[in-house]
Amino acid sequence: MYLKTFVMLIAVFSTALVSTGCDSSTAELPSVKSLETPAHHTPEGFKNLYIDDGDKNFFSFVNMRLFGPEQWADHQALAAQVPTQSVNIERLHNPSTAGQVTWLGHSMFLLQHQGVTVLTDPIFSDYASPFSFTGPKRYVPHMMNYSQLPDIDIVVISHNHYDHLDTATIMQLGNTPQYYVPLGLKAWFVDAGINPKRVIEMDWWDMQQANTNTQIHATPSQHWSARGLDDRLETLWASWVITIGDYQVFFAGDTGYNPVQFKAIGAQFKHFDLALIPIGAYAPRWFMKNYHVNPEEAVQIYQDVRAKKAIGMHWGTYPLTAEAPIDPVLRLSEALIQQQTPTLSLNFGVFAIGETRGLHRLNL
Repeated sequence: MYLKTFVMLIAVFSTALVSTGCDSSTAELPSVKSLETPAHHTPEGFKNLYIDDGDKNFFSFVNMRLFGPEQWADHQALAAQVPTQSVNIERLHNPSTAGQVTWLGHSMFLLQHQGVTVLTDPIFSDYASPFSFTGPKRYVPHMMNYSQLPDIDIVVISHNHYDHLDTATIMQLGNTPQYYVPLGLKAWFVDAGINPKRVIEMDWWDMQQANTNTQIHATPSQHWSARGLDDRLETLWASWVITIGDYQVFFAGDTGYNPVQFKAIGAQFKHFDLALIPIGAYAPRWFMKNYHVNPEEAVQIYQDVRAKKAIGMHWGTYPLTAEAPIDPVLRLSEALIQQQTPTLSLNFGVFAIGETRGLHRLNL
């Protein structure tokens, strides 16, 4: 009995590190980036600009998870709700000249365009956890053997939570990719055996020229960071803009919504050909709201950044929050219908895990 309770608490602990939220409040408008210390920097690390980061912690999550009134879905029992298909390995190694994108589950996309291959927030492990034996366990199978991936040129990491930055995965990818990470994370990669020259730390609004036709911009998001009990907010979190030749992608990472930062991104970049936006891990809403958008807010981000197309992510893979696996997709459909703009429903949709589609023919 005591062992079972201990294992449950460990599982809850690792879930808390990817899910904790807090109460919202009004904050000051951002200052333009200058030679002065940016507004989101603090002496201890970083902060969000439009919410009070509050004092909720692991123990708040445990109390909510074990003793709260919400009914949590049995994700394993409902796994069949998630559409899946085996990855077409041959297609990955012979990508369309027009480019293509593959969803591998959660926030992990493989973007291939003009000879450049980008991987977002990769996690190849069964558990989104500091442990290899417990924690939030992937409830749908992996759709490929990741050793069969093509060579990866670029990896972007949104933040350091275990469902977005996985030790075993980074060790498997090794020193082949160039890693673009938020401020404060380079040391973690070096400790994992990655050559420091392969890791580029970036602050919000920084830009790096990855190669002759590829630019990487770090952009704001509303989230938090921690890999333990005593390092909260010590490293930065970010969304990303990936520009390869004539094609521009917005990768939102993991984020809550505010009415300022995404509009600023949309104003800065004018348009995106594709946006990758989280739609899951939002319930119970009173606890998750500040750091995880729901489908209605995902639609607002899509409109704020002025994307042509959008794909919903961060759902259907790991049991992080209370909603059932398919709920984000159903709510996304309802949110798009409520906008009463028919083209929205045609341009914002979801993939099956393992699915590949051409970039210029994304019929969603």
